[in-house]
Amino acid sequence: MKKLAIMMCTACILAGSGVIAAETTGAPNEGIKNPPSKEEIMNRRKAHEAAFEQKLGLTEAQKIKARELRIQGRQKMKPVLEEIKAKKQEARMVKMSRIAVQMQEEKLAQIDKELAVLEKKANEIRKQNMKDFEAILTKDQKKILKNMKKEGRKNFERGHHCPPPPPCPEASN
Repeated sequence: MKKLAIMMCTACILAGSGVIAAETTGAPNEGIKNPPSKEEIMNRRKAHEAAFEQKLGLTEAQKIKARELRIQGRQKMKPVLEEIKAKKQEARMVKMSRIAVQMQEEKLAQIDKELAVLEKKANEIRKQNMKDFEAILTKDQKKILKNMKKEGRKNFERGHHCPPPPPCPEASN
């Protein structure tokens, strides 16, 4: 009987300490941020756009033309991005399929080639969009934009701590 009482007391103590530990550690989702709402994203985007326009000193006519160019650029880019998304989905489906490994690799290699072509097409559209935008700028505004790009690259590199590539092995004679 004494052994049973001791075991019961021990069990109660352990159960009680587990409850206390759970209460002190906090909620399981504590510290996890909720993703921003679409409204918050749009407000940030508009604020960023306004700051960009102000920093460049765009006139009202330039602002209107820049917005038109952005809309046109999105329209050109949308089908390409949809194709990229479809190809990535296709690659996921191939990876999950139960086909032979070699066939899977062949299909994935083909999809990768198609994705590379689509990415190249998207980059060409982006470059053309930038050229179109730069065409509406004055010389001074182009200089400011160039400096903004340099600063952006520095900030990107600062935020992405990529180690330098390893040195190339020396060729043996």
